[in-house]
Amino acid sequence: MRTGTRRATATASGLARKPFAWTFTAPLYVGSSLNAVNSSIIATALVPIAAELHVPVGSTAVLITSLYLASAVAQPTAGKLAEVIGARRIFLAGIVLVLFGGLVGGFGRNLAMLTVARVLVGIGTSAAFPCAMVLIRRRADEAGLGAPPGAVLGGLAIAGMATAAVGPPIGGLLVGTAGWRWAFLINIPVTVIAMTVAVRWLPQDPVLPANPANPADPALGGGQNRFRELAGRIDLPGILGFAASTSALVVFLTGLPQVRWAALAAFVLVAVPTVIWELRKASPFFDFRGLAANGALARTYLRQALILLGVYSVMYGMTQWMEAAHGLSTLEAGLLLLPMGAVSALFARPLARRNLVRGPVIASALTMLLGSVGIMLLTSHSPAIAIVLVTLVFGITTATTTVGNQTALYLAAPPDQIGTASGLLRTCGYLGSIASAVIGSLVFRGGASDHGLHVLGLVLVVAGLAALLLAVFDRRLTARGTSRPARISRTPDAKETPA
Repeated sequence: MRTGTRRATATASGLARKPFAWTFTAPLYVGSSLNAVNSSIIATALVPIAAELHVPVGSTAVLITSLYLASAVAQPTAGKLAEVIGARRIFLAGIVLVLFGGLVGGFGRNLAMLTVARVLVGIGTSAAFPCAMVLIRRRADEAGLGAPPGAVLGGLAIAGMATAAVGPPIGGLLVGTAGWRWAFLINIPVTVIAMTVAVRWLPQDPVLPANPANPADPALGGGQNRFRELAGRIDLPGILGFAASTSALVVFLTGLPQVRWAALAAFVLVAVPTVIWELRKASPFFDFRGLAANGALARTYLRQALILLGVYSVMYGMTQWMEAAHGLSTLEAGLLLLPMGAVSALFARPLARRNLVRGPVIASALTMLLGSVGIMLLTSHSPAIAIVLVTLVFGITTATTTVGNQTALYLAAPPDQIGTASGLLRTCGYLGSIASAVIGSLVFRGGASDHGLHVLGLVLVVAGLAALLLAVFDRRLTARGTSRPARISRTPDAKETPA
């Protein structure tokens, strides 16, 4: 008994001194980089894939949209599962799915198999960020921290930004030297590393109680009873309704300007009963009542979608314009975007370490406005340095919105729902990227011209103004994330965690 007590005391003492040691954060950073690298590295493989599989180049776009759609649905789902089943368990399960997706894609023989592989990779990589937020929140509460661990949250942001920036060059090198299959097979060594460090260093999940409102209840039963209890706790019908309605909405949006009435009808037919179900359920997957009452969280989601609409428009829309109107090659266009990722990573860490919230959120909207005006001034005769300067401004936008909204979410989300909330934040980002693709297809419908680019810039000015108003008039935004308001849990038996 004395030995066990002494060991527990030593563990608590070490946790209080250094709660976020590198052994704790390293698995989270590696896992968080998986989604970004898989999102960016595939771009260099689309043309070789189409050539070897004898399909039109345009049809390979499904490999991009399938991952975004899978990620948009899986991020909040993984967060909910992490809250109920355990963050470490879901984190490891996600890594296994990524490994399996890498194998299926690496040895795939047709476009259907590659699409399945991308869906598996999208679902698997979606577990990392919400699980990381659950683990970070739990560790911060155990250490008695009253403020968000800014350095750790900044590390998560940098892991995604850095890998997204180096993804295209690495992809070009792999595809050029070893073939397009390595755009999938690269996941094998990365997931082996991620699995090794996660199994070794991530803390064990607590034992599952039968009643989350009363952890003193006996453990779950076995067999069908266990599955029924878990399905009820994670709100399986709510998850399925969210997945189906989101999928239908994305299919409808990506089809614009042609209206896909079947997708729109499917969205309405699924979304309406899903909303009714969620409103009646005591512990819903998508807490509409809680979101309506928590205006700070709702505004954070909306700001994230608006700002990332601009960021992805630069990444995709300006890339099309640089190649079609400015006459740059794919490699040259990718190199001009590299400084954007470098600036994002450079600005993210110092902002995150200081736990700044209001300043970065306002700065993200202001820089988006500045960059959007710069887009409207570019022409096909503009020098390359002018294009780089515009992208550098959006690099600051990326860093400030990621850090500011991530910290704002940490403060605004109820502690017991941080996983689902974090996943929904990423989903809003994916919806912003999908909206950017739709807007790009509309403004460049007649070809990627200077006029289309200027219209895109005007649309982004409007989105930037909306984001700025949301930030300036948000009274819940604090200058620093030093404290969080007390919140009443929806569960009557749950005790409020002090800040």
